[in-house]
Amino acid sequence: MVQTIMAKTATPGVAMVTSKQGKTEYKEYGYSDVDGQQQVTRESLFELGSATKAFTALAVILLEEEGKLVYSDYVSEYLPEFVPTYRGGKADISINQLMAHTSGIPSWTIKLIPEGTTADTLKQTIHKISDIALDTYPGTEYQYATINYDILALIIEQVTGSSYQEYVTQNILIPLGMTDSYFSTGQETKPDQLSKGYRVFFGKSLEYDAPRYYGNMAAGYLVTNIKDLEHWLNAQLGIGDIPDNLKQAIEQSHEADLQTAGHEAEDLYYAYGWSNDPEKRVISHIGMNPNFSSQVIIDLEQQEAVFVLANLNSTAPSLIAQNIYGSMNGKPMTTFKYDDSNIVMDWVFSFLGLLAAISVTHKALKLMRESRSSLLNERTGRRKRVGAGIHLIIRLLLLVLILIWPYLIHYNYYMISVWMSYSVFAWMGLAAISCVLAMVLNLKRMAAIRSR
Repeated sequence: MVQTIMAKTATPGVAMVTSKQGKTEYKEYGYSDVDGQQQVTRESLFELGSATKAFTALAVILLEEEGKLVYSDYVSEYLPEFVPTYRGGKADISINQLMAHTSGIPSWTIKLIPEGTTADTLKQTIHKISDIALDTYPGTEYQYATINYDILALIIEQVTGSSYQEYVTQNILIPLGMTDSYFSTGQETKPDQLSKGYRVFFGKSLEYDAPRYYGNMAAGYLVTNIKDLEHWLNAQLGIGDIPDNLKQAIEQSHEADLQTAGHEAEDLYYAYGWSNDPEKRVISHIGMNPNFSSQVIIDLEQQEAVFVLANLNSTAPSLIAQNIYGSMNGKPMTTFKYDDSNIVMDWVFSFLGLLAAISVTHKALKLMRESRSSLLNERTGRRKRVGAGIHLIIRLLLLVLILIWPYLIHYNYYMISVWMSYSVFAWMGLAAISCVLAMVLNLKRMAAIRSR
């Protein structure tokens, strides 16, 4: 099952840890470095992506227990420069609303997170949204916005006087025995165990060293392996020697207050960095970075857990984790369906890119073949001029649409270059060239008709 999903999603490497009633197993597949033929091991390190958010929320819970903050406190009490608005008026966002993704901050704000590895990048990130216009009034609706957890990181730094990563390392990672884990700031020396990240292009995975975002560290850049994640899973299940304050904080992170939690879907709530099904007592989270992905599922009632890591941004970890969790409970595994958005996008734009390449070739050959004499032999008249003019306008509009469509969906070229398949840019470039060549052909045709 795992190898099939990996093959169909072009995922180079996968590492998995499962825990069932205290019994833990590791599984490793594929390569952490394809060119170097280095296989994935239990020591191989992967970026967690958004599964990091549970660690950040746990830090907030610890600080609340220490009396250094209160969930209902407004962000502006800690960050006075943070003054978002709703329908033109000032809106106060609470710490609880950040953790539950009910702040009203738009999900597209991810594109505002600046690339960088300097220590002030976190403050720069929050500064970019300090006066953001909210989509909804705080506390009213759920909308997942990764930058909510970056705001939490800056609050953690404000109340502790230390860096976010130092606080989490000293108060969560080390006490749990997660000694291989660290936060990717872009400043550290990469360990030999760090897996190479990949992205898909024309159905194949290519090595991809994604940009670093120090300002987004608390929302997606914990680097870890399945050895350390065994400690994390067991801590969630109440197994092992855990400091009392941390054990209490972990237990609290599992309890979604339905009055303040974000309502994701029917019977599914978001609270404390987890997607939480209170009735089944199952918590989970998906993680996606530009070149890594993950999925964790923890059944607190049945004492079962699975954590899957991959060095490609795909749905492979989610599909694998769901099948493994289902298998633990006697359910048949589901076959792979081609519903991975990244894979589908790559296929679509690869196909469109091929069509655009054919179109460019055809128009270029036609442009070279057509001489002025052949153009002059065309029938003249008002209908011919109008037709050529309409074609010219249509091609111009298509060219404009090709160039601006990312902005119509709150994206930009930079976001495409970081998150999407290279095939998107290949199509855009070839389609734009095709439009330009078509416009040149029509202009030549109109000039020939006019001179006739």
